[in-house]
Amino acid sequence: MALTNMQVYNDEIIGNTIELLGQKIDMFNAASGGSILLNSSSFRGDFSKESFFNQIASAQRRVDRYGTNSAQAATVLAQGEMVGVKVAGGFGPVLFEPAQMTYLQQNPGAAITAIASGFADALLADQLNTAVGCAVSAVENVAALVNDVSASAGVTQVGLNNSHRKFGDMSSILSADIMTGDVYHRLVGEAIANSSSLFLSTNVQVVDILGKLVVISDIPALYEAGSPNKDKVLSITSGGIIVDNSSDIVSNMETSNGKLRIETTWQADYTFGVKLKGYAWDVANGGASPTDAELFLGSNWDKAVTENKHTLGTLLIGSAAA
Repeated sequence: MALTNMQVYNDEIIGNTIELLGQKIDMFNAASGGSILLNSSSFRGDFSKESFFNQIASAQRRVDRYGTNSAQAATVLAQGEMVGVKVAGGFGPVLFEPAQMTYLQQNPGAAITAIASGFADALLADQLNTAVGCAVSAVENVAALVNDVSASAGVTQVGLNNSHRKFGDMSSILSADIMTGDVYHRLVGEAIANSSSLFLSTNVQVVDILGKLVVISDIPALYEAGSPNKDKVLSITSGGIIVDNSSDIVSNMETSNGKLRIETTWQADYTFGVKLKGYAWDVANGGASPTDAELFLGSNWDKAVTENKHTLGTLLIGSAAA
């Protein structure tokens, strides 16, 4: 394997990765009904900012046509801001010996396919784990959006319904529930009928329960160790979570001498953006290029809208031991 081939193979790995990731994203978006939206958009700098007009429902008033025509305070038309944050990650280095391929009379493309497939799965998993972890932390920081029954009960159909109740007359816009496989099967044990699998990847499955989609994935943020251990179910609206995947992948493949056998390593750096409906990343406290600890700290996600029903969704917390 000549050094002149290294860049060619590197380009093939990136091309295959982007294609595989794009295919998985298209399938996931269609299957999840857009509740978690993975897209190819990008933004410059560390943060994305989107302004909006705050609601002015308080301007409505009753008028007494026979009363005194007194002065009336004006309702100020103001703007709020939703802020997303860019997250950085890495993959590798992945090491292999070029002579392994020729010794086994295998095409080097086999190594390329294996690396590209593994990287695409890892990148998709990181995007989902990070985005859902941010959403769980943000919602859990707003007490009015949380149904915590962990002191006396586990996750049940009744508990999930009561979580949806947090949105009141707008509960129908909650389009998907995100839960672990263990929680899902316990709900099935309560005779909640479901048999339709809409999307399947390495560690993510999307199904349908009682007219709402259920995203089944053992995302770390959906389980909290403690006394008691806790399960969490995140109920979200369409577009509640947005992951900007700009295909911002910088990679390098290099071959080194100096050992008994020649070794080749491949490594990549990447970024993606996380945006949560109704929330603003706290630029001052959370900062740029945050760590997982900073991303998953609820106080680093400020509720940017006045009405809770205009946020990404609700959260059910139950005892894992129940």
